Amino acid sequence: MDDEDFAVSAEGMERGQRARLIRQTRNNLGLSQAEFAQRFRVPVGTLRDWEQARVTAPDFAIAYVQVIARHPDMVAEALN
Repeated sequence: MDDEDFAVSAEGMERGQRARLIRQTRNNLGLSQAEFAQRFRVPVGTLRDWEQARVTAPDFAIAYVQVIARHPDMVAEALN
């Protein structure tokens, strides 16, 4: 093992994959964290924690982000 390598648990890998999905969805929409949080009613601190993989985004959040990725305008309109 390299000095810079570190062990990653299955949970850590899952948390990282979820973080990447959320970050990519937001970036694909061209929104800042604050804009995404406001538009889709997610607390910005929670979004930040999910994107930085400090906290594992729960299953419902992943499902919500997947719907946002496919139908962002429809989701935003439903929230208004």
